[in-house]
Amino acid sequence: MRPRLPRRVFAQALSVQLLITTGVTALTAGLFLAPLGAQLDEQAEHRALAIAEAAAAQPGLAHDILAGPPSPDGPVQTAAERIRLATDASYVVVVDTRGIRYSHTTPAEIGRHVSTDPGPALAGHEWTGIENGTLGRSARGKVPLRGPEGAIVGAVSVGIAYDDVRDVLLHALPGILTNAGAALAVGALAALAVSLRLRKRTRGIALSEIAALLDEREAILHGIREGVVALDRKGRVRLVNDEARRLLGIGPDALGRPLDVLLPPGRTTDVLAGRVAGTDLLTVRDGRVLVVNRMDTADGGTVATLRDRTELEQLGRELDGTRGLTEALRAQDHEHANRLHTLVGLLELEMYQEAVDFVAEVTGAHRATAEQVTERVHEPLVSALLVGKSAVAAERGVALRVSEESDLPGRVVDPRDLVTVLGNLVDNALDAAGNYRPDAFVEVGIRAEGTTAVVTVSDNGPGVPEEARELVFADGWSTKKAAPNRPRGLGLSLVRRLAERYGGSARAGERDGGGALFTVELPDALHPLTSGAAVTGTRASGTRSLEGVSR
Repeated sequence: MRPRLPRRVFAQALSVQLLITTGVTALTAGLFLAPLGAQLDEQAEHRALAIAEAAAAQPGLAHDILAGPPSPDGPVQTAAERIRLATDASYVVVVDTRGIRYSHTTPAEIGRHVSTDPGPALAGHEWTGIENGTLGRSARGKVPLRGPEGAIVGAVSVGIAYDDVRDVLLHALPGILTNAGAALAVGALAALAVSLRLRKRTRGIALSEIAALLDEREAILHGIREGVVALDRKGRVRLVNDEARRLLGIGPDALGRPLDVLLPPGRTTDVLAGRVAGTDLLTVRDGRVLVVNRMDTADGGTVATLRDRTELEQLGRELDGTRGLTEALRAQDHEHANRLHTLVGLLELEMYQEAVDFVAEVTGAHRATAEQVTERVHEPLVSALLVGKSAVAAERGVALRVSEESDLPGRVVDPRDLVTVLGNLVDNALDAAGNYRPDAFVEVGIRAEGTTAVVTVSDNGPGVPEEARELVFADGWSTKKAAPNRPRGLGLSLVRRLAERYGGSARAGERDGGGALFTVELPDALHPLTSGAAVTGTRASGTRSLEGVSR
């Protein structure tokens, strides 16, 4: 049966670390023991050589060899045995130039030729090595024996029993193995500690599940319609999905880069970086309204989610426009009913001429209002917006008028952008002026300077304090109380972002005589003027359209 490998990540890591630790310990012990044996052999050889040199230096030893034949009771044997016993050597053998022994641990070997080659020593060279002889395997040292005049008269060979060398190695082995076992135990404990920490971090997940989880994570992150941005503790991007790249306008090289480098300074960057706290925080990025939520992670980083609310905001503003139109119609219906009642009364009183004059006056007032707008604003959508807003303003007791300097030709590139700018500015001005004084009014100015459209909206309300003239354009900043599920503080932010997208500007100031003045410049918002006929035709078309709206 095949052994079953552990499935959990930490268990597999522990098994691998234990195998590696055991293998490294065994290899280290082997690498230590291999040179130790060679070192002990070398030490034994040097010891034998040192004993042989000391024996050869004994005074009278060379003379005793030359004095007579070898003998078990001779002076050479006596001196050699004395040295052997004093140094604990295995043997001390003295030979003449023919290789005949003059001394030996076994007296019967005296007078016989040595079993190993004494040639190097008799040639005047020292020699060390491991050899097998009559006494077995031993570490040997051989030196020449010289006479009084320096001539070689023999050689001295000393042997250290190899069993002694092996015993030293065997005696050292328990200590080596003990140290190796201690190192193995420390390594095993370290591996266990690392594995336990790994189990805590991986939450006991199986190794085979990691790839599946990563695939699922990639599918979820890049499949959902919400943007996800993950930051580490230093504010660097470590994860961003496709939707977040689209919403934030950042490229695929964002990973590992600080957020403050990828995005310009502003509310969006502050919200994502956590410098603005809260839930469902609103911000605007490149004309998109985003809702951001952040959550801290255990490692000190954060994960932010982004939802695109641009379409919802557009729908909300269209709903506001519809409500405004409904209010305008209701106001006109109420006013129309009053006028009908007045007309009926005049007819019942048989005041026919007064009835005729009253109808003419009312009809002329409506026509004058529409004509006042269409004479100066020749773009149908923009003029229709102003006529509708004038009805709403009248219902709220605010006079809405178009300045005499206004002159917008019918060559607007995208009228919806101008509608967005004017709608937001007029709504804010109506709120500010209508709640401040009874004789409130809002004045709209819109003119062309080449291909640049310049929009001004002023009112005689409380105005904007100088210190707040930049804050009013910040995302989410508002002095009005937000309605449920209807956040405020986006209108002016959208106006500025729209102006910046055109390469223009939006600024707040003070109106002469008190009140607020907002000025928006939209470069290249108008088509270049090609011919007078084209403009004339557009004006006529715009006038006809507005006459229909006024009716």
